[in-house]
Amino acid sequence: MNPRERRILFISCFGHFLSHFNMLVFPAVLLPLTARLNMDMSQVLGLSFWMYLLFGLTALPWGMLADRWGGKSLMALFFLGAGLSGLAAAAWIDSPAGLSLALAGVGLFSGISHPIGLGMISKGVSRMSMALGYNGMFGNLGLATAPLLTGIVNWLWGPGAVYLVLGGLNLLGVVLMTTFPLTEPPQQEQWGSKEDNGLLGAFLILLAVVMMGGLAYRGATVIMPAYFELKNQLIFQKLSGLWPEALSSNLVATTTISFIYLVGMLGQYTGGRVAERFEPRFSYLLFHAVIIPAAFLMAVASDIPLVSLALFYFFFMLGAQPIENTLVARITPQRLHHSAYGTKFVLTFGVGALAVKMMGGIQRVWGIETAFPSLGIISLALVGFVVLLISHTNQGKKFESI
Repeated sequence: MNPRERRILFISCFGHFLSHFNMLVFPAVLLPLTARLNMDMSQVLGLSFWMYLLFGLTALPWGMLADRWGGKSLMALFFLGAGLSGLAAAAWIDSPAGLSLALAGVGLFSGISHPIGLGMISKGVSRMSMALGYNGMFGNLGLATAPLLTGIVNWLWGPGAVYLVLGGLNLLGVVLMTTFPLTEPPQQEQWGSKEDNGLLGAFLILLAVVMMGGLAYRGATVIMPAYFELKNQLIFQKLSGLWPEALSSNLVATTTISFIYLVGMLGQYTGGRVAERFEPRFSYLLFHAVIIPAAFLMAVASDIPLVSLALFYFFFMLGAQPIENTLVARITPQRLHHSAYGTKFVLTFGVGALAVKMMGGIQRVWGIETAFPSLGIISLALVGFVVLLISHTNQGKKFESI
């Protein structure tokens, strides 16, 4: 890569790390906040609804702004806005209304990261699929770091300190952008040009796929800390017997989840390599199909078997993401990549925010054990739509020509 490409990848990777870190802090303090605020778990879970909704719904307007004016200033706004919102969450940690408002700000500004970062990579980095894989790995690092760091900071100082750390990390992004200034990639073709690939119908099918993927992803990540804390009691007891000081079940659960997300980084790297070397449509189908049995088995597993199934589940679920982002770039004109990724993430995270309500309802009505089988049913529908996407793009062999 040349220096401009390296700066694009560096800033987009740090932004991707923070966007997922910002979203995964809350699930890791769900049970501690339930005790601190003296509220039911489903009520505390509802405090994060606007954060997750705005994280997704604002992706399209942010992407449209970036296609018109460029992404550099919006990335700086992301770091600044999310950082200040994190500090506000720390200040209002004992106020449900104030905390919900601050979390909404975290989601609003974090929604900038995906359409701007991925759009800049797809426009400005020559080895796009591989760069998307690296970008995905840093997002996964955010997934892994959030529960681990949150568990440790909460154990030592409580939930307020957790959001002070979140605010500081986001404000660090402003410093990094000053140190490593970005150069915008050149604008290129438009809809209707000779290079327009004419796959709008395929993009619409892909949007249905990513909507279901967003429900599965958000549902799994938001329920995992509480799920592991309740179902991995044997692991907690064994570790408590080996540790000289008292451990909390929350710390054990969040540390285990961090390990799972770290292994998921290998899935992101694998997905990037697979998208670069093999047909991405069929690779995408395979990555989503293999997680379905694991989702159903997780209902009856606990401790080591549950952790093993979760490792498999998240390796392929997260590994599918760079393949999916490669498909978006291949199906849409380059000039509108910010908007295309924004549209995708409106459905991935905006509609996916409904999984917060869905998981709360499932836990309340049928019990937490039914959470992952419910996500498995969603994955079954997703695979059916991927088959439809393959069938549609095979007509006239349009996909192979781009």
